[in-house]
Amino acid sequence: MQFEVEKKFWVDDLDSVKQQIREMGVAVEAAVEQTDYYFNHPARDFGETDEALRLRRIGDQNFITYKGARIDSTTKTRRELETALVSGPQTFEDFSDLLKLLGFRPVMTVRKLRRKAHIPWEGETVELSLDEIDQLGTFVELELTSDAERLERAKGIIGSLSQHLRLDREERRSYLELLLLQLGP
Repeated sequence: MQFEVEKKFWVDDLDSVKQQIREMGVAVEAAVEQTDYYFNHPARDFGETDEALRLRRIGDQNFITYKGARIDSTTKTRRELETALVSGPQTFEDFSDLLKLLGFRPVMTVRKLRRKAHIPWEGETVELSLDEIDQLGTFVELELTSDAERLERAKGIIGSLSQHLRLDREERRSYLELLLLQLGP
């Protein structure tokens, strides 16, 4: 069973973080626009169960992702299942319609501009995302995928890298949760 181990941080200056990453000898990828469409389950409230169902569009690519409830209080560690769908706008529309026909309700759309870097750190490669979220602000996310036996090690690696990058304004809530608080449903 695979888990996503993630920490997210508010940042005021993405350029200074980019500079730190470059000084580590790591390239930052070009910005990519991501649009995430969140749905709520017809029989239970994902807001109460701390789950998420997301339909994501990145250019012409489409993905469906289920995120389970967080399993600890220090990181956003949770079970995550993501599947690529057939590319193209028609597939996206069809899958969105399928979810609605099954009773899933659209909750909110989250738009972001994301730049990624892959940082070798303590024997692993940490995925770092520099995010600009519409109507919210700028963030850095650090993420590793881990099996259950190595969760504590993965959390330690994420914590160590966040300290090295001097990221200290941690945010455990998802972008969806933050936008719902700010903008309302």
